[in-house]
Amino acid sequence: MNKLSFILIVSILTLTVSCNSKEDSYKEVQYQAVSGNDTAVMALKMSDKRFYGRYEISYYKFGKDSGDVRGDIKGDTLRGDFHYISNGGSWKRIPLALLKKDNKLVQGTGIVGTYMSLPCFLPGTLTYKEPKFTFEEMK
Repeated sequence: MNKLSFILIVSILTLTVSCNSKEDSYKEVQYQAVSGNDTAVMALKMSDKRFYGRYEISYYKFGKDSGDVRGDIKGDTLRGDFHYISNGGSWKRIPLALLKKDNKLVQGTGIVGTYMSLPCFLPGTLTYKEPKFTFEEMK
C-alpha cells in the first residue's frame, strides 16, 4: 500500500466517524412512581430522538423486575422496550410506551403482540388512561 492510498483511507475513515458521531447530547433524568404498595424507579438518558436507561419495579412482598429500557422519542411520546429479569428468573422483553404530560411520564398499557419477533402493542390497543405508573421527576 503506497502512502497516497493510506492517507486516502485514513481520511475517509476520519470523515465517516466524525459524521456518524454527531449524535445529540443526552440529558440524564431520574423518575419515580408509586402505585399502591409497588414502587418504580427509572433513570433515563434522553436526547431529542432517543432514550435509554435502567428501570426497576419493586412489588410489595413479591420481589422486583429490573433491567434496561431503550427506544425512540417522537414529540411527547417515548416508545421502546423493557428488557428485564423478573424476580431473578429468566430474561423477558416487553414493549414500553411513555407519554410526557405536565412534567410527568404516564406509562401506557395495551395488548402485547409480536412483530418480527419483537414485542409491541397491537394497533389500536395502546392507551394512557388508568396507567399502572405515573412517573414524577426526582430532584
